[in-house]
Amino acid sequence: MKVYFIGAGPGDAELITVKGARLIGECQVIIYAGSLVNPDILKYASKDAEIHDSAPLNLDEIIEIIKKAHKEDKNVARVHTGDPSLYGATGEQMAELNRHGIEYETIPGVTSMAASAAAANVELTMPEISQTVTITRTPGRTPMPEELSNIANVGGTIAFFLSAGQGEHITRVLTENGWNADTPVVLVYRASWEDQKIARCVLYDLDKTLKKNGMTKQTMILVGKAVGGTPENYSKLYDRAFSHEYR
Repeated sequence: MKVYFIGAGPGDAELITVKGARLIGECQVIIYAGSLVNPDILKYASKDAEIHDSAPLNLDEIIEIIKKAHKEDKNVARVHTGDPSLYGATGEQMAELNRHGIEYETIPGVTSMAASAAAANVELTMPEISQTVTITRTPGRTPMPEELSNIANVGGTIAFFLSAGQGEHITRVLTENGWNADTPVVLVYRASWEDQKIARCVLYDLDKTLKKNGMTKQTMILVGKAVGGTPENYSKLYDRAFSHEYR
C-alpha cells in the first residue's frame, strides 16, 4: 500500500501529468482538496473508487482515512492543487505517515505560477533583465519567516502566491526597497479555469487594479521587468553565431 501526493495542476483538468492521471485511476481511495482542485479531475478515477473531499476535514481525520486504507491494503491518491511542494501542507501529512510507517510518493504538478505566466504569454526570466524568480507570499494567518524587504533586494521577478489582499503592502515594501513604481505587474485570477481573468498594471497601481477587477483571492501576482513584454536583448540560445550543446 502507498499514498501518492499528486499535483492536480492549477485548475484545468488536462493540466495534470500523465502519471498523476494514471495513478488517480489506479488508486482505490482518493482524497482531494475540494475547495481548490477542479472536481473534473475525478473523471480520471475508477467508478469503484472511494472518494473523500478534504475541504471539511482536519489533519487527524485525513490521516484516519489513510490509516484505514492502509489496513485494507488500498492505495491512496492524495490530490492537491498545483504542485504539492508549494503551499501544499504536505509536510505535516508526511510526518504523520512516517509516524505510522506508511509509504508515500510525490507526483509533481503544474503550478499556478507557471499557468499564470502561460495564460499571460510572459517569460519570467529574460536575458539581461531577470534570471531569478522568487516565490513568496505576504503575511496572513501563516506568519512570514522571511522579510519581503530582504526578498526585494534580490531583484529579478517575484511571484506572489496567496497575496491578493495585500496590494498596498507589496507596493509599499518593494518601492521602499528600490523598486520603481512603474515596474510591470501581471495579475492572473484562477489561472486555467473557465473564469480566468488577466490584468496588467504597474506596481504603483497594483492595489487599485486588484480591487477594480475583483481579484480578492486565488490571484497570482507577477512583478518584475521581465513580465512587461519584449526582451531588450535576445538570448544566445538560438543565436546563429553561438556554438553550443543544447537547443
